[in-house]
Amino acid sequence: MWRHIAVRLVLCPVLLWAIYTITFLMAVIIPGNPFKQSERNLSPEVQRAVEAQYKADDNLAFYFDYLRHLFQPIKALRGRGPLVDLGPSWQYRDWTCNQIVAEALPVSIGLGLTAMFLATVLGVPIGVISAVRRNSLIDYTSLGIALIGISLPTFVTGTALLIFFSVMLGWLPVGGWGKLSQLWLPAITLAFPFMAYIARLTRLGMLDVLESDYIRTARAKGLAERAVIWKHALKNAFLPVLSFLGPACAAALTGSFVIESIFNIPGLGQHFVASILNRDRAMILATVLVYSAVIVFFNLLVDFTYSLVDPRIEVGKS
Repeated sequence: MWRHIAVRLVLCPVLLWAIYTITFLMAVIIPGNPFKQSERNLSPEVQRAVEAQYKADDNLAFYFDYLRHLFQPIKALRGRGPLVDLGPSWQYRDWTCNQIVAEALPVSIGLGLTAMFLATVLGVPIGVISAVRRNSLIDYTSLGIALIGISLPTFVTGTALLIFFSVMLGWLPVGGWGKLSQLWLPAITLAFPFMAYIARLTRLGMLDVLESDYIRTARAKGLAERAVIWKHALKNAFLPVLSFLGPACAAALTGSFVIESIFNIPGLGQHFVASILNRDRAMILATVLVYSAVIVFFNLLVDFTYSLVDPRIEVGKS
């Protein structure tokens, strides 16, 4: 396992470089110029000077310069700068991308952690009960809820919850961030599709495991049904859910662009959308690299957790 994780760690920089290159090419072909916005009214001389300052006039120079300053361990050890330098923002002249990410990422992480906690705590029991009571009313109801959660876009779910709980009932605030009451609606909206997937995966895993020989042996030995289901069967049935939790946590922790827009949450998603609209190339690269790094981290964490959940599994071997 440790050898497999070490290989993955070595390949991480190569993967992030490939993501950086693809994102850079896509950012370059976006039509428009961030320094030709009508509200800025820059003279041609000033515009050329600003473009030269940010190397916007030379794509190849920007590509290598950004890559060269991205990771600076020597400067960080000497206390002369951050370990990772995401560069200055083209849109917000007084802010660096590091400052924007440092301010927005904790908001998205708080929302994402709450959403994934709700999705796991609700989705796993629903899937277990649905599998144990197969073809019952509870099973059909949970399948229907899961189908709705997977099929409905988050902007539909979020808008419906907003209208019902905030506008009609007045129980929760319409949007914003900073209070506990402002967390529940966006967290539930973000958790709903993840909960649906977790419930379906748990149900399928439990149906497969409950037919196993070791489960029949456990029942034949006289173990209580609760212990058979929740202690023995769920442990192996949870492995597909564990595989799903890696990329799901990464997606949730970086926030949902749509949900942050609906509920006016100052997370990383809003900055990503704004960077595309403003053609802020540095901010586009910063948000994509942060998002990619989170995905890589959680996939590594899933590989490590596999052996803890089931010691029989040797990660990296067929």
